Amino acid sequence: MRRATIVLAALLASCTAPTPSDERGAITATSPAAVAVPTDLYVAARSRMVDDQIVARGIRDPAVLAAMRRVPRHEFVPERWREEAYADHPLPIGEEQTISQPYIVALMTELAAVGPGARVLEVGTGSGYQAAVLAELGAEVHTIEIVAPLARQARATLERLGYGRVHVRHGDGYRGWPEAAPFTAIVVTAAPPEVPPSLLAQLAPGGRLVIPVGTSDQELQVHERTADGIRIQRVIPVRFVPMTGDGPVAPSPTPFPTS
Repeated sequence: MRRATIVLAALLASCTAPTPSDERGAITATSPAAVAVPTDLYVAARSRMVDDQIVARGIRDPAVLAAMRRVPRHEFVPERWREEAYADHPLPIGEEQTISQPYIVALMTELAAVGPGARVLEVGTGSGYQAAVLAELGAEVHTIEIVAPLARQARATLERLGYGRVHVRHGDGYRGWPEAAPFTAIVVTAAPPEVPPSLLAQLAPGGRLVIPVGTSDQELQVHERTADGIRIQRVIPVRFVPMTGDGPVAPSPTPFPTS
């Protein structure tokens, strides 16, 4: 491990940071991460992650790719795992939870179709990485984490990196965040056995719920609210940690039009 650490340090030290005009990796003054990470030695590793893991698998949205190049993923993983922050797999973040594989984060972000000014709910804050990616797209993000230590750590990390448009709450994601609804998009990063009706009720007209569903066999799905009802898109098989909480709850009366 000592040798691997020395080699990685040498590789990172040899990387030349891109100029502000380099959209592929630069952290510019307009990026929240620029506030706390003025010198980012991981730019090259992040760029390779996007090219080799994300673009190569078919993600094409330029805004999503730019966000994935900007957010310092290594800041969202424990110190002992930073050497693997940009590897093609999930990583443990404590409390028996994980930070998702980079490709899955990019895929769910693209499926959510988030743009500037969007109001987004994330269920399952975890490390805060997915919330940061959504905020980089210009969204106002409300994110809920049921594990209190993770909620505290994610809030601290996001604040340190300058993500002021992300609001973290410790609570039960099955209930959503009714007082902040309706949401343009809802992104769920843990798998319930079935889609919680309370989350569908908080989805704005035209909004999308991106969610892994199932127990032993899980499937990533998109539920879009249309004028004719909910349209469901089945995407790919996935493997997420189970969604915990009180389970499905009856939705409150919808405080906004549904069509």
